[in-house]
Amino acid sequence: QVQLVESGGGLVQAGGSLRLSCAASGRYAMGWFRQAPGKEREFVSSISWDGGSTYYADSVKGRFTISRDNAKNTVYLQMNSLKPEDTAVYYCAADSSISSRRDFSMFRAYQYWGQGTQVTVSS
Repeated sequence: QVQLVESGGGLVQAGGSLRLSCAASGRYAMGWFRQAPGKEREFVSSISWDGGSTYYADSVKGRFTISRDNAKNTVYLQMNSLKPEDTAVYYCAADSSISSRRDFSMFRAYQYWGQGTQVTVSS
């Protein structure tokens, strides 16, 4: 059983930055998803277990950066130029069998999930 622990959420003004962290040990592809009130969970970004491949939703390209430090068993999501529409609960996810580009962005492909961390961007 993999336990994912997210941290780093909070309240920030539009244009500000936050860095989310997710601690997880093992050779897992990792993803970040978010869910705003009344909306479906959506893909934000993902990274292969070795960090060699990264993927982003169009809505966050150029503003968010995903990275990982396997020595620290931690995945990061650096979020810059935040907008009010980025407000959501952000979830970290992990899976050991993801390999296709398509699966990296599909929440159903991930087996393990964190509890979520709230990100609120004020205008």
